[in-house]
Amino acid sequence: MKIIRENIQPDQGSSFKILLTPGLNDTFLWHLHPEYEIVYVEGSGGTRHVGAHTSVYEGSDLVFIGPNIPHLNFDYGVRTQCEQVIIQMREDFLGKEFLLAPELHSIRKLFEQSHHGLSFSGETKRVVGQKLKQMPALPPFEQLMALLGILKTMAESTETIVLNPKPIGSKSLHKEQLRMQQVYAYVEAHFDRTPDVNEIAAAVNLTTPAFCRFFKTNARMTFTDFVNQYRINQAKNLLLQDRSVSETCFAVGFESLSYFNKIFRKIVGENPSEFKKRHL
Repeated sequence: MKIIRENIQPDQGSSFKILLTPGLNDTFLWHLHPEYEIVYVEGSGGTRHVGAHTSVYEGSDLVFIGPNIPHLNFDYGVRTQCEQVIIQMREDFLGKEFLLAPELHSIRKLFEQSHHGLSFSGETKRVVGQKLKQMPALPPFEQLMALLGILKTMAESTETIVLNPKPIGSKSLHKEQLRMQQVYAYVEAHFDRTPDVNEIAAAVNLTTPAFCRFFKTNARMTFTDFVNQYRINQAKNLLLQDRSVSETCFAVGFESLSYFNKIFRKIVGENPSEFKKRHL
């Protein structure tokens, strides 16, 4: 698996690029670029894979990714409706001295921290997400003012998680990401049956104990938890298609309706029938 270097050009008449819902849910796009990137994604949930960090987001996600950090497209494997707003910009998108202005001290620190990858939650995610969704309809000057306001909100937020505490070296990541790609493909192909940890461990040339350690280190969760997260995301899609709870349960690989309800509530915060009723 090669890391794809993405070539990004600003929008015409603008100093940065706005990208809306690329629609790459069937593409494993492991890529990097020298631009900084703000990603807001809104849907039922998906995989957040930035540098060496892998986790699952629920409902929506807001991240700020620094230059040359390998990352996976946030809609990979998502089968439900998913909307994205992506802002891509160079560090000097407003001139080489831009971030040296004393008024932009907090934003300069934000740009520095983004070299590790940042995730935002709570009110920050909600407010910034709404502003990002409004940006495409604005004239160019208002878009620029909105972006500066968004950067200020993110810079002053306390609702931030650093995704990669250690510096990122793409060379050491290559082997790990090849293995993770194989894991994604395996889970996608077997989630509706019973994924076998011994089978996937052998496929990536690891013993089962070594695979379990590798996966938990990279994904911050066990392989079983990851499979259940994937199954529940698929279950939400089926429920939104008005499939019954019991039909959905067995379609995504659960053998017990009570266990399906338990895991669904644990991950989503409500049982399947409540989720279905609220959305339909």
